[in-house]
Amino acid sequence: MPVDRDHVLRSAAALLTRKSTATMDEVAKAAGISRATLHRHFAGRDALVRALESLGIAECEAALDAARPDEGPAADAVRRLISAVEPSAALLAFLYTENQLFEGEQQHAGWTRIDDRIAALFRRGQASGEFRIDLTPAWLTEALYGLLASGAWAVLEGRVAPKDFTFMITELLLGGALRRTNQ
Repeated sequence: MPVDRDHVLRSAAALLTRKSTATMDEVAKAAGISRATLHRHFAGRDALVRALESLGIAECEAALDAARPDEGPAADAVRRLISAVEPSAALLAFLYTENQLFEGEQQHAGWTRIDDRIAALFRRGQASGEFRIDLTPAWLTEALYGLLASGAWAVLEGRVAPKDFTFMITELLLGGALRRTNQ
């Protein structure tokens, strides 16, 4: 019977987001396959993490597309983005901690595409007067990543209700990013 690679990746993602130190044996067990079968598809942990990286990038790019970042007020687009990325937030949180993905010349070009698109959204919000101009688009992008990762971990650990994820991240991020008019 052929192995469903997507099932294996999603099983690995679900396990590794809960237990980042899981062994390949544990990943195989979570996917319902033998360790030998897992190794036929992924030579080792690095290969598995790289495959998860590709999955995470694809899901993040799909969330960006669904959020329509060039439409309507920028703050509304940020809200749509956070909502659209929520189903992938735990995987992205895991990937965010995998330093080897962001070091050296082997960094996946997908991360730069995502960074550029999100920074462009914040830049658009600054140009329209919605967002503060004293915070760089790069910083706002990093702040968003940090909040998404922290929110995902808090939900996974049961410290935050899943239904509150989007609201809490949106309100904290935009509460700090929105330009306030002096009264």
